[in-house]
Amino acid sequence: DLYLDNFCHTLPALLFTCHSLRTLTLVAKDPKIFEVPSEVCLRNLKTLCITNSVLIGDSLNRLISNCHVLEDLTFDECSVAYAREIIIQIPSLKSLCLDFFFPIGALNYVVVINAPNLVYFRYDSVVVKGYSLSNMKSLEKAEICIWFDSSNYETSAIHLFQGICNVQSLRLTIHEVIPLTSRFPILHNLIEFKFFGKETWLVEFLHCAPNLKTLTVLLQDVAGTRWNIDAPSCLSFHLKKIEISDYTTDMIEIVRYLLDNSMVLEKLIIRVNAMNATRASKARNQLLPLLKSSKKDLIVIL
Repeated sequence: DLYLDNFCHTLPALLFTCHSLRTLTLVAKDPKIFEVPSEVCLRNLKTLCITNSVLIGDSLNRLISNCHVLEDLTFDECSVAYAREIIIQIPSLKSLCLDFFFPIGALNYVVVINAPNLVYFRYDSVVVKGYSLSNMKSLEKAEICIWFDSSNYETSAIHLFQGICNVQSLRLTIHEVIPLTSRFPILHNLIEFKFFGKETWLVEFLHCAPNLKTLTVLLQDVAGTRWNIDAPSCLSFHLKKIEISDYTTDMIEIVRYLLDNSMVLEKLIIRVNAMNATRASKARNQLLPLLKSSKKDLIVIL
């Protein structure tokens, strides 16, 4: 078990052929190029975490492909350079975290993941040229945080979601809105959804999660123009708990829509604690008549 903090990217070649090593954590002092020697064999390594490094494509793929029994793989606050593909094909992998910072214009490559036993997946990055995610039938939980450098990568974003379509719990953060012309995949297994982003993306996702039971929402802004849509089937048959964080008074139509169309709702949480006392009081006075007029037997927390 080796933990190196503030290393300066000068690592002995022997480190990469250490057959007894099971856990390796490398935290760089500065985000300089992380070099992997030509000979790599970490045949017993189960946990690998690299933080604050610039990873060269060929070097990165060579490292990953020679960790044959890896179970936990994390790249945190790393950058990738000179890559056509990032290839992660590890049958033993159970947890994968890709937190990548990319310089503008360096996104012209494909992320390839083949991990049939993956249970947890976190991806935090600008959307890149392409994604090929296969054999992720064991996936239970995913955390996706994306933003767009170019609207040309809209199709890539859809491919990313297609790759995780078996997920049961999803936390999704989207920083910008790119109008989508392609349909989202249907996430039949999704029962827990936490959404942080623009209102328009939320509307898209509700129609693609027919079996959703729990919904948590934190909206960056409210357009207020799309809540006359047909009710998604999850609202009619499965959704039992809704939580709205950082409520503002311009979200009243969203609450009204959810109340009117959630047929099996049991618990509604609307958090106004981010407001000052005056605004919180105004929000409660706005919500109470709507909640009282509802005929549903609800547990309501304001």
